[in-house]
Amino acid sequence: MNTESHSTRQHILDVGYQLIAEKGFSNVGLSQLLAQAGVPKGSFYHYFKSKEKFGEALIEDYFAGYRSRLDVLFSDPSLNGFDKMMTYWGKWIEASNNQSANQPCSNQRCLVIKLSAEVSDLSDAMRVSLLNGANTVIDMLANCIQQGVDDGSISVANSQKAAEQLYHMWIGAGLMSKLNQNTECLSQALNTTARLLKGDVAF
Repeated sequence: MNTESHSTRQHILDVGYQLIAEKGFSNVGLSQLLAQAGVPKGSFYHYFKSKEKFGEALIEDYFAGYRSRLDVLFSDPSLNGFDKMMTYWGKWIEASNNQSANQPCSNQRCLVIKLSAEVSDLSDAMRVSLLNGANTVIDMLANCIQQGVDDGSISVANSQKAAEQLYHMWIGAGLMSKLNQNTECLSQALNTTARLLKGDVAF
């Protein structure tokens, strides 16, 4: 794929993400996406065989970018494992505050929470793409937690189990935050996370 083709494909994905993060997958029509992106229908079908294939590509592209951002945070030598984890979860609260202020959603939780229930019934291929992306993030969290165990800043018996339970807790808190239209659930999750990682509460 040449540079121009890659740029057009990426532009369609970027515009699509913003629309879908705001409205949901089913509520974004192809004509709306094409108008917003400023590309003809033929260009869309040149890169994506169907709207479902576009959805898969969007999810995979987003998680690829998200993993790159996590790599930057989790490889920061100035932070221990505990501080990296608390910084990561703190960004979920920042993203929720940005949404409340009508700023674009740029956090991974937005995509997972917005699409999980919707696409699980709509498209098995998209469900698997979301699940694979989420599992990759969990694995990265587990590695970071293990860093903290190794440097003495985190006290848990099983890093993988801790990562899974924390991620599941935060997804639930994210859903309740959307229902309540505030960040109280996320703030409670942050406090619980600190206690769990310090070993004050057992997993």
